[in-house]
Amino acid sequence: MNKLRINLGSAKVYFKDVTYVTLLSILFISIIFQFSFREILLFSFLLLIVDFLLLYRLGASKRTELEQLKTILNSIRKNEYISPDEIKLGRNLYEIEGAIKAMFLRTQNDIINLKKLEQVRTEFLGNVSHELRTPIFAIQGYLETLLNGAISDERVNRGFLEKAARHTENLNNLLNDLIDISMIESGQMRMSFRYFNIKEYLTELVEEFRPFAEEKGLELKVGSIKNNLQVFGDKKKLRQVLVNLLSNALKYTEEGGVEVLVEEEENKTARIIVKDTGFGLSEEDQLRIFERFYRVDKDRSRAVGGTGLGLAIVKHIIEAHESKISVKSVLGKGSEFSFALKK
Repeated sequence: MNKLRINLGSAKVYFKDVTYVTLLSILFISIIFQFSFREILLFSFLLLIVDFLLLYRLGASKRTELEQLKTILNSIRKNEYISPDEIKLGRNLYEIEGAIKAMFLRTQNDIINLKKLEQVRTEFLGNVSHELRTPIFAIQGYLETLLNGAISDERVNRGFLEKAARHTENLNNLLNDLIDISMIESGQMRMSFRYFNIKEYLTELVEEFRPFAEEKGLELKVGSIKNNLQVFGDKKKLRQVLVNLLSNALKYTEEGGVEVLVEEEENKTARIIVKDTGFGLSEEDQLRIFERFYRVDKDRSRAVGGTGLGLAIVKHIIEAHESKISVKSVLGKGSEFSFALKK
């Protein structure tokens, strides 16, 4: 009796349509065959029995389908499925099956992405802790040595203070880079785009690095650029990009030199290139060089300084210009970093 009640309850949605068809059938048959009142009552009674059986069957079918849906959704919630092919519904629910499979795939992708984000967050926190610990411990060591008596030793006191000051500067640079990348990734970086003369801009910037290049015996030059060439971008942010690229090029080059070029392209863009004859990068390093805190050679990188965030910031700034930073490199022969700007 309970099963009968449940099945008929599930068929309530069909009751209105079945009643409408039944009344039309009674009216149509009565007119065609000219039934008497008694015959109409008998025919109506027979149709009611048929309707009852039909509603019972429809209700049972609907209840079965709903149970299937409920079971599958519970299984998805409990992560019991590995593949969407395991999700199977009746023939009448083909479209719903496809929608559930698509939902399952999206859910799985979301879970995978969340796990990746958690891993990236954990790695990022670990890297930040390590990068902060290095200068802090160094500063602490120098200061403790000075406080324990070395402050009076003229042979070491000034040297220790200078080293502590350098590590303080490194710490400040790291914190500034962390603030920059946090603002960029949270969408708080404000950009100010305008046209400017790229030749004047690059020439002035290169002159700032010339003393460092001469100190290492390296040639630093700007290639041939049209005097009136204008490009569109944020001068302040692009300066941050080019300072990073030039610094890296000079730091990791021991012989030869560094050249800054501008090549005009057919699609109304100008490509800015920073080219060096330095150590070069392996194929694996080229794929990962723009990751946060990734270092090609940890010992060498720490020896020449840097926070490990510079190229990650470069990547974000260039992408904010609707462009892409590219790298070409050969181990032992040098590297070439480039990006395009609208002109």
